[in-house]
Formats: sequence, structure tokens, C-alpha cells
Amino acid sequence: MKYILIMRATDETFKAYQDADFDKILESMGRFNDELIRAGVLVAAEGLDDAAEGVVVDYSSEPPVTTDGPYGETKELFNGFWLLNVSSKEEAVEWAKRAPLAGPGSKCEIRRVPSIDEFPQDNEWIQKERAWREASGQL
Repeated sequence: MKYILIMRATDETFKAYQDADFDKILESMGRFNDELIRAGVLVAAEGLDDAAEGVVVDYSSEPPVTTDGPYGETKELFNGFWLLNVSSKEEAVEWAKRAPLAGPGSKCEIRRVPSIDEFPQDNEWIQKERAWREASGQL
């Protein structure tokens, strides 16, 4: 089963790490990623750029409204993610508990990623996606 671990940070989290040695941050993250790789559970992992460089598309009006970051109303921002292939939600939780840089105010949201096999296989769009995944070596 695949689970995504989404790191969420607050202003408090960013403040706690603003003066941190970047080489130490990379070492901490690298060691954790290496553990995930050696355990055979890491599918993908990425950090995200500064929210000030991001954009939000809000669909609550027609046409949708686009707002450039930073976002004054936001209490938590996604900061990065790991995509793991593990045997259970409990295993995903155990990995999340060991994540580096989980400082003050930060949280990790864990959500299962359904496989394409869980969707109606007679649906034309699922069939097209399955064909694309097979052609691109993702199945």
C-alpha cells in the first residue's frame, strides 16, 4: 500500500529552523531518506519551494481566482512529502514519527494513495490512464 507523508509547517516551525546550518539539515534529511531507501519503502520524496513563490487557485468563484504567495491566512503550509510503499498505515505512522526537522508547530499528514486497481476498470478514463502508466513503465 502506498501512503503519502505530507510535512506541514507553521511560522513557528520556520522560525525554529531559520538559523539552522543547511548542511546539517541536508545531512539529517539524507540520513532519513537513506533509511527509507535501505528499508525498500521509498517511492518518492521532495521538498517544496518557499510558499512566497507559490500560487493558489481558488475555485469558490467563477472564474477561479489566482493569488500569489505568501498567504497571510494560512496557518500551516505543505513543506514537502515522502511517498512510501509500506504494508500498513501503522508502518507509515512509525516512519513519520522518525522524520527529521519535525520541529515546533510542524505536523505530518498521512494519507493512503489508492492504486489504479481500486477504480472501475471498465471506465474509459481509467483504461486510458492504465495504458499511459503501462507505456511509461509505471505499472
